[in-house]
Amino acid sequence: MTLVSKNIKYLRKKHGYTQEQFSEKIGIKRSLLGAYEEGRADPRLNNLMNIAKEFNISVDTLISKNVATTPETALHPPEQSDKNEKFKVLAITTDQHDEENIELIPQKASAGYLNGYADPEYLKELPKFQLPFLPKNSTYRAFEVTGDSMLPLESGTVVIGRYLESVADIVNGRTYVLVTGKEGIVYKRVFNYVEENGKLFLVSDNKVYSPYEIEIGDVLEVWEAKAFISVSFPEPDGEMTLEKLTGIVIDLQQEVIKLKSH
Repeated sequence: MTLVSKNIKYLRKKHGYTQEQFSEKIGIKRSLLGAYEEGRADPRLNNLMNIAKEFNISVDTLISKNVATTPETALHPPEQSDKNEKFKVLAITTDQHDEENIELIPQKASAGYLNGYADPEYLKELPKFQLPFLPKNSTYRAFEVTGDSMLPLESGTVVIGRYLESVADIVNGRTYVLVTGKEGIVYKRVFNYVEENGKLFLVSDNKVYSPYEIEIGDVLEVWEAKAFISVSFPEPDGEMTLEKLTGIVIDLQQEVIKLKSH
């Protein structure tokens, strides 16, 4: 058994949980928790964070200290007071191979997501899929965006985002999906001014829409845009009229005739 496996088993028993009860509490299968406790599998970072949160200890303490012999006062981290710079531990779902799913939040489900984003039972009801080309060391979620504020991405495009654990990970000028209490789910280009005034500055690529600020305390989740899925193909530069298209076809026919004559 590894140190982390001993710690998980010790803390679970100390708090009076059965394996079934604790696995349900942190949103994993009982068999997977058993593998963690027996040292047959190493917990993913997201699961380590969920376990540490339930026992009110840090991940560093969980993986590096013998909690059975560490004084109680040294186990629990001090209260955070950093303007919400750390986002919450994220609820996820996994497939039969313990691979994290990409949950899809359609536009019609966006209001429900604001109420159920932290509930594993709610997440189980969402559509799910996998994209093998995305790196495996991150958590992803897909959001259907609406409106024309981020053209050339059209309304109905699905943006796939990578979950950020801290506001410090936001890079100025990149695009993000923000889950917020007041604005709902928005997809914008973001500039980080949290250290200066506790706010994020949101900019639309469509200049018809004015930039605006949002308090970091209103931000529930931040997802860095990594890919998108659309059923609309981009239009070529300039207007493709019937006359232009006819001209292209005629030019191609003439080229074919010249090739046949040689």
